[in-house]
Amino acid sequence: MCNACLIESVKDRMLSRRGLFLGAAATAAAGVASGAFNARPALAASTGRVIDLTHAYDSDFPTFDGKPGILYDVDKKFDADGYHLFKLTIFEHTGTHIDAPLHFSEGATSVDALPVENLIAPLCVVDISAKAAEDPNSMVEASDIEAWISANGAIPAGACVAMNSGWTARIGDPSWRNLPDGTMAFPGFSKTATDLLVEAGAASIGVDTMSLDPGNSADFAVHYSWLPSGRFGIEGLANLDQLPASGGTIFIGAPKHRGGTGGPARIIAMV
Repeated sequence: MCNACLIESVKDRMLSRRGLFLGAAATAAAGVASGAFNARPALAASTGRVIDLTHAYDSDFPTFDGKPGILYDVDKKFDADGYHLFKLTIFEHTGTHIDAPLHFSEGATSVDALPVENLIAPLCVVDISAKAAEDPNSMVEASDIEAWISANGAIPAGACVAMNSGWTARIGDPSWRNLPDGTMAFPGFSKTATDLLVEAGAASIGVDTMSLDPGNSADFAVHYSWLPSGRFGIEGLANLDQLPASGGTIFIGAPKHRGGTGGPARIIAMV
């Protein structure tokens, strides 16, 4: 086959694949907000290994505004009352937690109303740890999503797409939140990437940092586009570096306080 013919053949295959991808994505995207997906296919390849993606946290765990995210008050003592009991004061967006659509959109879905079908999902892990080591405000770009698809196949309908920036290793160190001068800096998603994930039919995104947007974001473009679309986010994930890029299933223990904008969650993966 001549070189020109070969090039044209490759182009035809690429365009055909893109058309198939976009057609399937349009169908998938239409079902995300209603939770019209079945989680069983995500479990088919499971080997039973379970990874905890949740940080344990206390009043010292880093928060976006620098205030303690959880406070403990002793309500009952074992010696005096025969059992232990704490009264907790918890801010919704602390620790490993959910961002519901309502967090950045008036009248949108609250955390208790998230479709349960989207709380068990295929897990896609996009590794940007190499570039995050060079730039703490690096982002998952559309090109990273395209590279993931090229290596692993299409994003499954209803998937959770999580960013592994290597930030779990920084927990306990100020660099998880800040540069040495105190400026917030950590990786996140770019809007071009999340726009592509909307097309692909993903239902949620997750980060191993404290925000869906990078630390130096001035406009919170991902929060203001992804969440109002009816999708949700997970911030502060742990141990994403222990997972394969594809083939895992995520179990999202979202809180269910009525009208909530999000809240601390127990997140587990099975591979």
